[in-house]
Amino acid sequence: MKIRVVQYGCGKMAEVMLRYLRDHGVEIVGAIDNKPELQGMDIGDFANFGHKTGVKIDSNAQRVFDSCDADIAIVTVFSYMPEMYSFFELCAENGVNVITICEEAIYPWNTSPAETNRLDRLAKESGITISGSGMQDIYWINMPYLVAGGVNKITRMEGVVSYNVDHYGMALAKAHGVGLSAEQFDQEIASAESFPSYMWNAAESLCAKMRWTIASISQKSVPIILDKDIYSETMGATIKAGFATGMSAVTTIQTHQGIELVVQCVGNVYGEGEGDRCDWKIIGEPDVVFSVQKPDTVAHTCATAVNRIPSVLNAPAGFITVDKLEEVGYMTYPMEFYVD
Repeated sequence: MKIRVVQYGCGKMAEVMLRYLRDHGVEIVGAIDNKPELQGMDIGDFANFGHKTGVKIDSNAQRVFDSCDADIAIVTVFSYMPEMYSFFELCAENGVNVITICEEAIYPWNTSPAETNRLDRLAKESGITISGSGMQDIYWINMPYLVAGGVNKITRMEGVVSYNVDHYGMALAKAHGVGLSAEQFDQEIASAESFPSYMWNAAESLCAKMRWTIASISQKSVPIILDKDIYSETMGATIKAGFATGMSAVTTIQTHQGIELVVQCVGNVYGEGEGDRCDWKIIGEPDVVFSVQKPDTVAHTCATAVNRIPSVLNAPAGFITVDKLEEVGYMTYPMEFYVD
């Protein structure tokens, strides 16, 4: 039987996600979003399929779940667990598995322990799996882990990633402080405990995958401020000179094994000629330097999340992070052939 999917959140990422789902033979059985202009829109029109599907976007999530028998929901709404809790909870209450590109969900055990543990219990009670995925799944966690398998000894690992916040929607732009003054940024963003960068959670997942135990973790967040105006498509406004166009966050982890992990996450409104980065360096015996040249972060994020669906459906019940899932891989055949 075809895998049945509900798209929960119909923003910029969902347009790509829906096309990729279609490409892999998935049956899209519902779509949820509360934007007034999207109500009743056929997902074929929303995602530019070139034809109608009969599946229409609805603001009433419970009505969507009541009208279909979904295997899994792709939840693309917000970036942090406290904001996402109610969406995951509703999926679990309806017995629907969850894959999400909520960045904190990649490894939220330490940054949002209360929400994650409650969801883990609820997922087990409902017999479903909740997991986070996206670009960081492969390129920030599993790829460095795989390359490290060719190194005899590691003393330090470094990673730098960047992306254009204009590609991801309002929630991510606000999380990066776009449009804030320097004073507002310090008050609302700079606290590492309140706003861990996306690399923070990915770095914790990488440590779990490497079986490194964390002795200390810290973050420094710095606003990116230009001396000229720049237009933000997502904000629908010009960011004036002297205001933040995004941020750079450096997370440093010291492990009990003596290995240091330093990762930098840069998200800002791009100017002309700027491109994404995904650069890694392993310092040890031998040293290794590798990168993905100007990665298409949006496409990689959506493709990874879609390709992750079989391993989520095959996983035990609970909140299962990607370091515990079976490996993600390319699907040559329709998705249902990869589900046990």
